[in-house]
Amino acid sequence: MPSPLFERIALEGSPPVLLDAAMGTELTRRGADTSPPLWSARALTSAPDLVRQIHAEAVLAGAEILTACTFRTHVRNLVASGLAPEKARDASRSLAKRAVALARTACGALEAQREIWIAGSLAPLEDCYRPDLVPDDSDLTREHRWQALHLAEAGADLILIETMNTLREAVAAHRAVIETGLPGLLSFVTDGNGSLLSGEPLIDAAKAVILDLPAPLAIGVNCIPARRVGGELERLAAALPGVPLLAYGNLGRPLDGSGEHYTDPVDPESYAALAADWTKLGLRVAGSCCGTGSRHTAALSLRFRPR
Repeated sequence: MPSPLFERIALEGSPPVLLDAAMGTELTRRGADTSPPLWSARALTSAPDLVRQIHAEAVLAGAEILTACTFRTHVRNLVASGLAPEKARDASRSLAKRAVALARTACGALEAQREIWIAGSLAPLEDCYRPDLVPDDSDLTREHRWQALHLAEAGADLILIETMNTLREAVAAHRAVIETGLPGLLSFVTDGNGSLLSGEPLIDAAKAVILDLPAPLAIGVNCIPARRVGGELERLAAALPGVPLLAYGNLGRPLDGSGEHYTDPVDPESYAALAADWTKLGLRVAGSCCGTGSRHTAALSLRFRPR
């Protein structure tokens, strides 16, 4: 039976489903420790109330999908942070539960008058911008399977596979999500010119993923400058007609550690105007990535659901 989210994405003539903005950016702006290797996941233990508050602000801004703060809670990330390997898997499971619960609590406290879904984030095992660091296939299979299972056990409604920079890892992550029985979304990070950071064609990677059924509910790009998103969606739309697309662009690379200054800034209203153009290409899930915040979500909401 199709999930309610599938039906919402597939509803012809409806506005795109709104994904939230960048949790890590908001945490940085408010003084939370987002240093590597855990990045935003540090706040699950050091500032959980702040995580909950940012989720709540996303709901008030109009988000329909909240992304749980699990971008860096894979077992290997926790080991890299200094946790003993024999304790890392239990810690990964515990953090997934906490992350999903914080998002769920934020929704409950607001009693939103619309359906809101909680997505577990399934990120690359290593650096998003370093495809040369992607582990071998056996590690990809095992570790993404663990993380996807932890997110399912935590009660996530779906899993967002994001910032994939190689075909191999995208396929491994998608297969791990399929095993959970949860619906998934899948997003690649590219050079803005049709290739993953690995050099593999975006179209080849997207086709490889949708060969595994069930396919993601939507497929697209994230973590590239917003003004480069349209070209990538054009490529996907031409190669995969009828496949629902997703996109959440960023404001470029950070220029400092403040969370305020980026190489390709786009104000919220201009970002929403770009996203409106993306809908003509088949965009069905729209959000915003690094450098953005609830103002970008609110601008998207106002553009697609004017009051």
